[in-house]
Amino acid sequence: MNLVELSKGDRGEIIKINADKALRDRFSSFGVMRGEEFLVKGCSLAKQTMEIEVGSTLIGLRADEADKIEVEKL
Repeated sequence: MNLVELSKGDRGEIIKINADKALRDRFSSFGVMRGEEFLVKGCSLAKQTMEIEVGSTLIGLRADEADKIEVEKL
Protein backbone atom coordinates (compact mmCIF):
# COMPACT_ATOMS: atom_id res chain seq x y z
CA MET A 1 0.00 0.00 0.00
CA ASN A 2 1.17 3.55 -0.65
CA LEU A 3 1.13 6.46 1.78
CA VAL A 4 -1.41 8.36 -0.33
CA GLU A 5 -4.00 5.63 0.43
CA LEU A 6 -4.00 6.36 4.19
CA SER A 7 -6.28 8.79 6.01
CA LYS A 8 -5.92 11.22 8.90
CA GLY A 9 -5.09 9.42 12.14
CA ASP A 10 -3.58 6.34 10.47
CA ARG A 11 -0.19 5.10 11.66
CA GLY A 12 2.27 3.16 9.57
CA GLU A 13 5.82 2.14 8.87
CA ILE A 14 7.76 3.07 5.74
CA ILE A 15 8.67 -0.06 3.78
CA LYS A 16 10.21 1.35 0.59
CA ILE A 17 10.64 4.64 -1.27
CA ASN A 18 10.24 4.34 -5.05
CA ALA A 19 11.81 7.63 -6.13
CA ASP A 20 14.94 8.98 -7.78
CA LYS A 21 18.03 9.65 -5.68
CA ALA A 22 17.36 13.39 -5.34
CA LEU A 23 13.88 12.86 -3.88
CA ARG A 24 15.07 9.99 -1.62
CA ASP A 25 17.82 12.27 -0.30
CA ARG A 26 15.29 15.05 0.33
CA PHE A 27 12.99 12.64 2.19
CA SER A 28 15.96 11.33 4.18
CA SER A 29 16.87 14.85 5.31
CA PHE A 30 13.39 15.07 6.92
CA GLY A 31 13.66 11.62 8.53
CA VAL A 32 11.44 9.90 5.96
CA MET A 33 13.28 6.62 5.36
CA ARG A 34 12.74 2.88 5.42
CA GLY A 35 11.83 1.51 8.84
CA GLU A 36 10.53 4.80 10.28
CA GLU A 37 7.06 4.94 11.85
CA PHE A 38 4.78 7.88 11.11
CA LEU A 39 1.35 9.35 11.83
CA VAL A 40 -0.89 10.96 9.19
CA LYS A 41 -1.79 14.32 10.76
CA GLY A 42 -4.04 15.60 7.98
CA CYS A 43 -5.08 15.52 4.33
CA SER A 44 -6.53 18.14 2.02
CA LEU A 45 -10.07 17.60 0.71
CA ALA A 46 -9.09 15.90 -2.54
CA LYS A 47 -5.97 14.31 -0.97
CA GLN A 48 -3.74 16.51 -3.12
CA THR A 49 -1.55 17.17 -0.09
CA MET A 50 -1.02 15.44 3.22
CA GLU A 51 0.85 16.11 6.43
CA ILE A 52 2.70 13.36 8.26
CA GLU A 53 4.63 13.32 11.52
CA VAL A 54 7.88 11.36 11.63
CA GLY A 55 9.49 11.53 15.04
CA SER A 56 8.96 15.15 16.07
CA THR A 57 9.00 16.51 12.50
CA LEU A 58 5.88 17.53 10.56
CA ILE A 59 6.24 17.09 6.81
CA GLY A 60 3.91 18.25 4.03
CA LEU A 61 3.80 16.03 0.95
CA ARG A 62 2.10 16.35 -2.43
CA ALA A 63 0.01 13.39 -3.59
CA ASP A 64 2.56 12.41 -6.25
CA GLU A 65 5.31 12.29 -3.61
CA ALA A 66 3.19 10.31 -1.13
CA ASP A 67 2.37 7.83 -3.90
CA LYS A 68 6.06 6.91 -4.13
CA ILE A 69 6.28 5.81 -0.49
CA GLU A 70 5.27 2.19 0.21
CA VAL A 71 3.99 1.70 3.74
CA GLU A 72 2.55 -0.90 6.05
CA LYS A 73 -0.39 0.27 8.14
CA LEU A 74 -0.01 -0.33 11.89
